[in-house]
Amino acid sequence: MYKLNTLAAAVLATLASTLATSALAAADLKIALIAGKTGILESYAKETETGFMMGLEYLTGGKMEINGRKLKVIVKDDQSKPDLGRTLLAEAYGDDKADIAVGTTSSGSAIAMLPVAQEYKKILIIEPAVADAITGDKWNRYIFRTARSSMQDALAAASTLKAGSVAFLAQDYAFGKDAVKAGREALAATGSKAQVVHEEYAPQATSDFTAPAQRIFDALKNKPEPRLLQIVWAGPNPMNKLADMKPERYGIILSPGGNILPVMKTWKNFAGTQGTIYYYHGFPKNKMNDWFVAEHSKRHKGPPDMFTAGGFAAASAVVTALTKANSGDTEKLIAAMEGMDFDTPKGKMTFRKEDHQALQSMYHFKIKKDQKNEWDLLELVREIPASELPLPVRNKR
Repeated sequence: MYKLNTLAAAVLATLASTLATSALAAADLKIALIAGKTGILESYAKETETGFMMGLEYLTGGKMEINGRKLKVIVKDDQSKPDLGRTLLAEAYGDDKADIAVGTTSSGSAIAMLPVAQEYKKILIIEPAVADAITGDKWNRYIFRTARSSMQDALAAASTLKAGSVAFLAQDYAFGKDAVKAGREALAATGSKAQVVHEEYAPQATSDFTAPAQRIFDALKNKPEPRLLQIVWAGPNPMNKLADMKPERYGIILSPGGNILPVMKTWKNFAGTQGTIYYYHGFPKNKMNDWFVAEHSKRHKGPPDMFTAGGFAAASAVVTALTKANSGDTEKLIAAMEGMDFDTPKGKMTFRKEDHQALQSMYHFKIKKDQKNEWDLLELVREIPASELPLPVRNKR
């Protein structure tokens, strides 16, 4: 009788262990998506969410599961406020038990979130914030970034300028200051002989650019040509307001960075103006982008935008990592993600092992003169491969 009871107990223990293992294997994989869905950057955040969900759909064949485990996406709005971003990420890891998190829109909020990922020892994929500090001196091993960095933007722009004089107009916060610092360094890194003659910073909510523009014009007007005013601006772009002040009187050329489609639609009077951009729907030629453009156009009455593509890229990183690791365990994810290649609508990206920054191509564009429809805005001058963007490693690893 004792032997039978012992045998029964052993069988029950084995069965309980098997059931527990099965239940664990079948548990949802939880992904937190944090974005500034209200506030000055809300259009960017909404695009990110749309692209992220479309990416998960495409990459899982509509099943929204990985290796038999359902994906649960928990969306939180940090309103682009650093304190709120930090609180929501702690809530996602601690209360919601998120396996991995993605976010956020504002660089200031993203930087505030980095120590939270380290405290909870959980992966945070940065999308779409671009401040260099994120993968630089504020970085930790739990941080990966699919978004391009300020330096990648700057290197792309610098690669198109060989000489002349440059002034910057940027917003007076982390994104703007990071971008201008990167712009200076990128000119040197690419061997450009162009000289930076002025930096102008304005509050994010600036609507009257008369005084800042005049300071820029005065600084540039007698300097060697070409004279370039590089505009680094998140949100409503001041390019048209600057154009109204007729910078051409001083031989000054406006040079915009890439922006969202509703902003670039207002640039029709600047045909021939050149710049660089992270993504434009008509440039990449691959199966994933073909589906993305067609499906987004059908659902949203227009093609995907820069931040929609970024959201899709983040989804690809998540799916590729979770599939490769076959687990939500942080250490297994880090091992899978360091050096990992993953496909995106703009082509292959690779997480660099040293700082977990996604290496990626950029695009040199020209504003079209003959636009066939409201979204036919840019002409491709050249794709700039990642190999031509000498991105420095800045962290303290």
